[in-house]
Amino acid sequence: MILKKPQAFHKELIPRSGGLACIISLTTFFILYNLLFKQFLFDYFILSILMFSIGFLEDIKFKISPKYRLLLMIISLLIFINLSSAAIQSIDLKFLNIWMDNNLFSTAFTLLCLLFIINGANLIDGFNGLLTIHLLLINFILFFINLNNGHETLTTIITAQIVILVTFLLFNFPRAKMFLGDSGSYLLGSLVALNIINTNNLNPQISSFFFCILLFYLFFEVFFSFFRKLYLRRSPLKPDKQHLHMLLYEFLNRSGRFKDSNYLNSIVINVIYISLILPVIFFNDNGLICKYWFFSLIVIYMVFYSLLYSFTKKQ
Repeated sequence: MILKKPQAFHKELIPRSGGLACIISLTTFFILYNLLFKQFLFDYFILSILMFSIGFLEDIKFKISPKYRLLLMIISLLIFINLSSAAIQSIDLKFLNIWMDNNLFSTAFTLLCLLFIINGANLIDGFNGLLTIHLLLINFILFFINLNNGHETLTTIITAQIVILVTFLLFNFPRAKMFLGDSGSYLLGSLVALNIINTNNLNPQISSFFFCILLFYLFFEVFFSFFRKLYLRRSPLKPDKQHLHMLLYEFLNRSGRFKDSNYLNSIVINVIYISLILPVIFFNDNGLICKYWFFSLIVIYMVFYSLLYSFTKKQ
């Protein structure tokens, strides 16, 4: 049976139970952590439950229009932000930092950041291992940053997520026996966003633009897609097949050199990603270099996208 979603690239039906497995594993971790350290990870728990629940409705075929799903996500994230301590405290832009002391602005800014990353995670999910490997790369970098700076609690939380991601990867790459589904991508995307916020707040010596670089692919894929669809007079909320990872898949598939370009697509994108961000790790405390690097990534993305788009249109 061929799946009819425009963003689907699998011909067979595969269980979307990865999200359910992840939330069960995370809940077990939260319980064990509370028993061992007498500390309840409220921020992570409430965010996990809220984002998993929204995605799970779609996974069980409870259809919600993209508009109302986005509204539900915004309401849920506003509840989370106001109940938790998860707020971005400072960024490397002086004119914005002045506004960060304003609770309304800080809430709105944090909300936008969470929305971009969560939806970016959901957007790139679909190819075997693409999202999972990408989140692993980000979390490994965050793990070493917090380990080297003595933030044991956050290091432990990230370690638990890495274990869950690696375990899921065994069932999703290179051949898919299970998908994350919307529940899994929303869940894990929201957690990596919270990891970034907490790491940024705990390590003020590191440029906030460095964390923007880490999240560049997840963020800019949504940002670019939104304005691309507006330019083409299409609904920004409806999926299509013109995203970077989909164009790369078409390029690899049409070259005729690869029998299965699905998982290869995930490898290529993540190898390019890690190659582009590794050099700046050594300058993560230099705000000027990180800013220039971030904007350079935008140029690289646009050039790469244009080349792939031109190729697919010629075929």
